[in-house]
Amino acid sequence: MGFLDFIFGAKKRQVKFFLENGAVILDVRTKREWDSGHIEGSKHIPLDDLRNHVDELKAMNTIFVVCCQSGVRSAKAAKFLNLNNIEATNGGGWVSLSKKL
Repeated sequence: MGFLDFIFGAKKRQVKFFLENGAVILDVRTKREWDSGHIEGSKHIPLDDLRNHVDELKAMNTIFVVCCQSGVRSAKAAKFLNLNNIEATNGGGWVSLSKKL
């Protein structure tokens, strides 16, 4: 196992752990992107609106797997949530995440 396998394998294991433990999938794409397709049962809050929903997400008292189109916005969102004491991990792109479900 190389270094990159170790790093990306850890991310995959964390996403799997979160999903196995009842995480809510949080999609942070725009409404237009969401309307073109999304994971059934996921929660939609665009990244630009996330700051306004911190209390709502905390009140859910759960963990989150965050997704977007490619993984860039979801990485930012997961970091923001963690900084606000909400346990979250970056699930990457929604299409690849949906294949893991």
